[in-house]
Amino acid sequence: MNAPRGGEVHSHSHGPAADRPALRALVVTASNRASQGVYADRGGPLLAEGLGRLGFAVDGPRVVPDGDPVEQALREGVAAGYDVILTTGGTGISPTDRTPDVTAKVLDHEIPGIPQAIRAESLAQVPTAALSRGLAGVAGRTLIVNLPGSTGGVRDGLAVLDRILLHAVDQIRGGDHPSSGSPS
Repeated sequence: MNAPRGGEVHSHSHGPAADRPALRALVVTASNRASQGVYADRGGPLLAEGLGRLGFAVDGPRVVPDGDPVEQALREGVAAGYDVILTTGGTGISPTDRTPDVTAKVLDHEIPGIPQAIRAESLAQVPTAALSRGLAGVAGRTLIVNLPGSTGGVRDGLAVLDRILLHAVDQIRGGDHPSSGSPS
């Protein structure tokens, strides 16, 4: 599905879509082997498709080796003003899995509940989901979320993000909290 272009965003979010400025997202795939052409990136295109369904204009997937190239891609994405940057890959415990480490250098503050929810979504079917070190947080006015490299992990991550991503972006943009009935 193609992402809408221009100022209008079609989504199942709260409020009229035309009232919201265009949503922009970047997908970064962290994979040493995919960046060398050893195999095709499968997680990045799934993320791009999922973001498109939510109404984001999506750039990428940008396939880079894990480590410093991921940090550079994140910093460039934050500087370019993307609302959301999703990464896939490099979140495990092997010596080459460095995506969470370089992401931590870029974040202004973490949002631990997002990766906790993503791991919980996968854990019943895939016990090794507990080994994912993925992070989420805000850098500037950009939400960054690390997802696993497996297509199953990407699908589980999208299931969680489908429920919270638009609200998170609205909050980062300074949107009001929904009324909870209690005084603030």
